[in-house]
Amino acid sequence: MTEQTDGGEQGAERRVRVVLVDDHRMFRAGVQAEIGRTEATGVEVVGEAADVDQAVTVITATRPEVVLLDVHLPGGGGVEVLRRCAGLMGGEHPVRFLALSVSDAAEDVIGVIRGGARGYVTKTITGSDLVDSVFRVQDGDAVFSPRLAGFVLDAFASTDAPPVDEDLDRLTQREREVLRLIARGYAYKEIAKQLFISVKTVESHVSAVLRKLQLSNRHELTRWATARRLV
Repeated sequence: MTEQTDGGEQGAERRVRVVLVDDHRMFRAGVQAEIGRTEATGVEVVGEAADVDQAVTVITATRPEVVLLDVHLPGGGGVEVLRRCAGLMGGEHPVRFLALSVSDAAEDVIGVIRGGARGYVTKTITGSDLVDSVFRVQDGDAVFSPRLAGFVLDAFASTDAPPVDEDLDRLTQREREVLRLIARGYAYKEIAKQLFISVKTVESHVSAVLRKLQLSNRHELTRWATARRLV
């Protein structure tokens, strides 16, 4: 993220308490350095987390106004954080979620918005724009990186049920995570470490995915995932 001074100081007259959820420590440190200068930006980072369990614990303990949430996290992903924190999204002092991810896949965007996030921006966003997005989400606005808004409009503008991928919907959230990592070329041991599960459990998930999608091997699985922009 590149710092901009035109608007980056706007938060100084206001305050917003933020939790950063991302499994890359260096990225969290970069965001903290970029937007967490409270006197200049108005953003106070009150907690950080690297996986789903940590995120739920920190968010519940600190009750921030806004959570910056990565989509792909060990332990179930951003959607699982949203599911487990659903009870904090309402009431007089709601916790609001803004997805901040490297992914610009339609399935990821729609998934977290369905889960309750107020917006979705990619990690190419500038520091000043991210500060602005955080305050807008605190105010209850919906915020999206320009090209991503179209995904949400396409999915929700119709009075009919949003379009779904029936094959993908057969998979559980954990199976989708394993699918993505397999398609990215991770070995079973690497996936087990990433998701905090055993190698045997990874093998079981892969078998279930192949069976549900009627595929024969990981090469077919990779082609299937790539065609749907899940990688």
